[in-house]
Amino acid sequence: MNHWIIAPIVLPALLAPFIIMVLRYHLDLQRIFSVAGTVGLVGIALTLTAQAAGGEIQVYELGNWPAPFGIVLVLDRLSALMVLLTSLLALAVVLYAMGSGWDKRGRHFHPLFQFQLMGVCGAFLTGDAFNLFVFFEVLLIASYGLMIHGGGPVRFKAGVQYVTYNLLGSTLFLFALGTLYSVTGTLNMADLALRVADLPTEDTALLRVGAVLLLLVFCIKAAVLPLHFWLPASYSLAPMPVAALFAIMTKVGAYSILRMYTLAFGPEVTITQGLAGDWLLPAALVTLAIGAVGILGTQHIARMVAFAAIASMGTLLIAVSLFTPQATAAALYYAVHSTLATGLMFLIADLVIERQGGRIDGMTPMPQSGLIAALYFIGAIALAGMPPLSGFVGKLLVMDAARDAGDFTAIWAVILVSSFITIVGLARAGSLIFWQSHDARHNTEPDPENEDKVIHLPPPEPMPGLTFSAVFGLVAGLIGLTLFAGPLMEYTSSMAEQLYTPQHYIDAVLKGGEQ
Repeated sequence: MNHWIIAPIVLPALLAPFIIMVLRYHLDLQRIFSVAGTVGLVGIALTLTAQAAGGEIQVYELGNWPAPFGIVLVLDRLSALMVLLTSLLALAVVLYAMGSGWDKRGRHFHPLFQFQLMGVCGAFLTGDAFNLFVFFEVLLIASYGLMIHGGGPVRFKAGVQYVTYNLLGSTLFLFALGTLYSVTGTLNMADLALRVADLPTEDTALLRVGAVLLLLVFCIKAAVLPLHFWLPASYSLAPMPVAALFAIMTKVGAYSILRMYTLAFGPEVTITQGLAGDWLLPAALVTLAIGAVGILGTQHIARMVAFAAIASMGTLLIAVSLFTPQATAAALYYAVHSTLATGLMFLIADLVIERQGGRIDGMTPMPQSGLIAALYFIGAIALAGMPPLSGFVGKLLVMDAARDAGDFTAIWAVILVSSFITIVGLARAGSLIFWQSHDARHNTEPDPENEDKVIHLPPPEPMPGLTFSAVFGLVAGLIGLTLFAGPLMEYTSSMAEQLYTPQHYIDAVLKGGEQ
């Protein structure tokens, strides 16, 4: 067996308790080990991506117990890409957290950060539905600790709401797993696919109930309307570097939909045919529209970026809901783009909040406004899907994939109108934040109407070079996505082809070999 497959889970799982037990009073050492562990994760992810690039599906059997009796981890092109994306985003976030000083505004930032990486990587690599639930719970626990990092009653209240809503999702997840297990007798994804195909007609009703419950759980994780209520407050009130890391968490929901509804409940399975797409497409369209309107209507930059994250998930899930190889390839390209773009905008929002307070209608002067304005401009172009960056390419690919869909007129209309609203909202926010705050430097008289809006900012970041290096790293990633859009689309097309030939995955898992 290839032991590298389990390394993205084991490395942060060992590093986190080591930091808590040995380095808890030594922040500098925590930073060194956390960055070293994240760099090591990037190296491991690159190795796994290279191994999966040829199309081999590799299986790691924990305890040498073969599937479906034992727990398995599965490496294919999709899981390798998502682990690599997670590690690259994590590296930018941990460097920014160190440079901005966010990691010392509360306790145990770096151990929680590593546990978060463990949960995300585990969710992408597991081949068992119950262990997907387990890694979801690891995500929930670690993300709650990270979200309330730095304290404060408002952040704590939002954290309680976040946990409560996600615990509801966890409860539904258990109900879904129990229902599926009662019908099929297995929760191994590959074995589940075989048994679903062989089920007698009289058992299909209960199976459909389980499949619908599972879809609801994944939609909660992906913040699909009307199950999105937890995201705006949670992301906007969390520390911005943490919110940037959370950009990958909604992708876990989208990944799970793709994995389960192309493998176990694929388009060719008659008893669940159309179950996901028929429900998911209208919800994704409404999610995109509401996210765009939220961008235009909010008065704080952090909440604006949170609504932008919702809108980007709407675009992504439109492509996912079509369940065709072309649309899935476009969805995977757009998933990489939206993760980097959303993470970038959350970090830029933190730069603004640290200097100006974050209110879009604020009049507080901002240091370094020229550089931050330029970064905001780049991030806004990427997030809105304007040329020449990868967001424009991604939306074109999604729209092109929707041409053969029956509802392509509605899909195109929602994407185009929402993109226009997003552009207007981001342009409005940028002009008020940067131009208006610049003009305020020449106004020395206090504004009584805005006196209560003044925010007492923390001291400047101790390592500004590190914060801007992390931001520039994400910008470079978006530029790379644009320059190498052709090769990346060929690779995502090969991923989609692998997803829509699930027999290779099933044979690799149940035979314990490579396919």
